[in-house]
Amino acid sequence: MRVLLTGGAGYVGSHAAWMLHRAGHDVWAYDNLSEGHRKAVPEGRLVVGDLMDRTKLEATLREHKIEAVMHFAALAYVGVSVTNPAEYYQNNIVGTLSLLDSMRAAGVNRIVFSSTCATYGTPERVPITESEKQSPINPYGFTKLVIEHALADYSHAYGLGYAALRYFNASGAAADSSIGEDHDPETHLIPLVLQVALGQRENIKIFGDDYPTPDGTCVRDYIHVDDLATAHLAALKNLNDGSQLKLNLGTGNGASVMQVVEACRKVTGHPIPVEIVGRREGDPPELVADASLANQTLGWQPKYTHIEAIVASAWHWHQQNPRGFVRGE
Repeated sequence: MRVLLTGGAGYVGSHAAWMLHRAGHDVWAYDNLSEGHRKAVPEGRLVVGDLMDRTKLEATLREHKIEAVMHFAALAYVGVSVTNPAEYYQNNIVGTLSLLDSMRAAGVNRIVFSSTCATYGTPERVPITESEKQSPINPYGFTKLVIEHALADYSHAYGLGYAALRYFNASGAAADSSIGEDHDPETHLIPLVLQVALGQRENIKIFGDDYPTPDGTCVRDYIHVDDLATAHLAALKNLNDGSQLKLNLGTGNGASVMQVVEACRKVTGHPIPVEIVGRREGDPPELVADASLANQTLGWQPKYTHIEAIVASAWHWHQQNPRGFVRGE
C-alpha cells in the first residue's frame, strides 16, 4: 500500500516506517523534525512539513496517491502536558483535526492512530481491558481521548476506517540496532537509566517510592517498539472503510521502576545509583495491559515479553550511539 506516516521520523514512527518499507509498502514520512530525525527515515522518503499546513498535507496525500495514514505525530510528555496544556491541545487535537480534514479532502479514508493507555487514567482494574472506563488524569491522555472520539464521529459520518492503538510504554530499539530512542530532552525511563551506565548522568531519579505497589515504585507495561510496529502493520491489513478498532498494545507483564533499574544493572554491569525524589504529578501507580483483544482481532502478540530483553536491545543501540542521532540529522 501507499502509506503516509505523520511523525514518521520520530521514535515509534521511524521503526514502523522501516518495517513497512522492508515489507514492500510505498512509505512516506511526514514530519516537521521538531523531535524526529532525518537519519531515522528510509532515504528519500521524508517530506518535511507540519500538521497545521493543510495545503502541504493535502498536496502530499495527493501527489503520492496515499491510501492510508499512520498518525504518530504528537507531543507525548505527561509532565509537560500538565505545565503547558495549551501546546498539547494545539498540537495533539487541532493538528490531528487538520490531518483528518486533509485526508477527507484528498479522499484518504483509512487511518491507524497512536493512542495511549493514558486515556484510562487511574484504572479500577489491572490488567486493563478495552472496556475499562477512560478517565485521563493528565492533559496528554485527554488530548488522545478527544481524538478517539473524533475518529468515531468521523467514522459514523464519513465512513472513515480507523484503528486506535492504545500503547503502553514504548521501549527498546530495532533488533539490528540501526535506529533507536533519542529524545531531547529525554524523559523515558530506560534511556535515562542507560545514560547513567554510559557515564552521562550521576544517578537516576525515582519519582516516589510510596505508591501502593510491591516495592513502592510505579509499575508499567513496557512494550518493544518493533512489536508496536508489527501491530500497526496488522491493523493496516484489517482496516476497511468504516471499520473501527480500539485495541490495547502491551505485554501483560508489569515492571516497576526499581525492576527496570535492576534489569539495566544486570544488562550493563553498571551499579546505577538511584535517588528517591517526590512523586510526579499525573502518574498512576500501575498500568498493565490486557492485550488479548489485539491477539484475537489482529493475530498479534509481542515477541519481547521480558524487561531484560527489551533493555538489552536498547543498550545495544545506546552503546553504538551514545549521543543518539546528530541533531538536525
